[in-house]
Amino acid sequence: MEKKLFAVDLGASGGKCFVGFFGDGAFRMEEVHRFAHEGVSFFLPGRDGDVTERAYWDDTYIYQNIVKGLQAARRQFGPALDGIGIDTWGADGHLLTQDGDTIGKVYCYRDHRLDTMCDEVKARLDPERVYAITGNHFQPFNQSNQLLWAATRRPELLKLAKVYLPIPALFYFYLGGTTTVDSTFASVTQMMDAKRGKWSGEMLKVLGIPKKLMPAIVPPGTKIGKLQPKLAADLGLNEADLIAVGSHDTASAFAAAPVKNPKKALIISSGTWSLVGKLIKKPITTPEAMRLGLSNEGGIGNTRFLRNCMGTWIVQELLRIWEIADGKRMEWKEVDTITPAAPAFTAFIDPDDPRFYNPKDMEAAIRAFITETAQPQPPDRGTLLRCVYESLALKYRFVNETINGITATVTEAVHIVGGGSNNPLLNQFTANSVGVPVLAGPKEATAIGNLMVQAIGAGVIPDLKAAMPLIKAAFPIATFKPQDTAAWDTAYARFTQLLK
Repeated sequence: MEKKLFAVDLGASGGKCFVGFFGDGAFRMEEVHRFAHEGVSFFLPGRDGDVTERAYWDDTYIYQNIVKGLQAARRQFGPALDGIGIDTWGADGHLLTQDGDTIGKVYCYRDHRLDTMCDEVKARLDPERVYAITGNHFQPFNQSNQLLWAATRRPELLKLAKVYLPIPALFYFYLGGTTTVDSTFASVTQMMDAKRGKWSGEMLKVLGIPKKLMPAIVPPGTKIGKLQPKLAADLGLNEADLIAVGSHDTASAFAAAPVKNPKKALIISSGTWSLVGKLIKKPITTPEAMRLGLSNEGGIGNTRFLRNCMGTWIVQELLRIWEIADGKRMEWKEVDTITPAAPAFTAFIDPDDPRFYNPKDMEAAIRAFITETAQPQPPDRGTLLRCVYESLALKYRFVNETINGITATVTEAVHIVGGGSNNPLLNQFTANSVGVPVLAGPKEATAIGNLMVQAIGAGVIPDLKAAMPLIKAAFPIATFKPQDTAAWDTAYARFTQLLK
């Protein structure tokens, strides 16, 4: 009998809903709803009268679109679902009262209130100790920073709270009243003990966060509740199981990468962010791994040892700034035309320089970096875009070499999954830079991984090993072979001189 599972895939700039079908040893999936969303800036006075910019997510709008996705699934494929799973971007969360009320708006991880919070966490506990416990590198958006900010700037809100729900758990709560979080998402909060898979009492204590506020951690594939009966009736659906997946979208994306040998495969989940890493058996929390900016994130029966690199966010911001200047959005077709036509290796940036995290004007930030590093300025937009894409590919090579050095492995193939796998230029640049073939796809890896973990929880397949042939049969994988490697080697030597 065919099983139908519903996947919600929420990124930092949009959401998608899919129905996955499992039957007769085959798998297919259909997109039923898609929507755009973004953080919204407010300029509001605080208790001291100072006006600050605050960036919030519209969780009501996102929930409404999840509901629209469920309605579309019912219209197209009938009233019965065998499971529902949600994955999201890897940061943010919210406080709820005992009555289920959200306490204020949901802050966006790029909000500038977090700009100095890494230093405040480090001041409370030795950074090497933090890393030894959590395996997480220091990033402004870490939820350790977010909750420390709340504890020190909004302590009255913590007193009202019954539970803190990371962002995927919040949407599960909206659907079924459940208050758990899966281990893949808990692992990136910088509050979970990486080796024990439980909230770290030591971390919570130094942050001033009562342990009772934290939700239970469950393994991916766990049935954590059901669609609320009244909501199900309103939607015309059954009370479908809510199944914890790899709710950190990168965990789901890595789960869908058709990897033969994890030791020899670099995986890049490519989108707004580029999560570049390898699958390893156990966390590596040494001072050397910390110094190199590597994080340990919970996977599906493994650990994702990776670096969180900037991705196509830089290009997205360039297009946003140019839209303001021009009064119209540059089409991707034009981007794909002017970029490869531009001259190669004019200048490079370090995509992970803090100035590119959330600037007012991305083009101005890039040109300032190029000036400060005494490189020639790109004369036009095509050359500027090529500078960004080449720099991303070169940074992937740098991270690959860093990870191989720590893990004593080699890379024989790069797997690029997610939306970025649909960018042939960046795929080819990556093959050229790293010097090994790039296998691109599947494009919707995050949703596929979400559905495969649901399938494990629903008893459809035994494990992810059984998922691999289903994925390979259902989705084409494009191969890009290295070209012009000598020129890219020369460019890499220039690029590495720019890294701090």
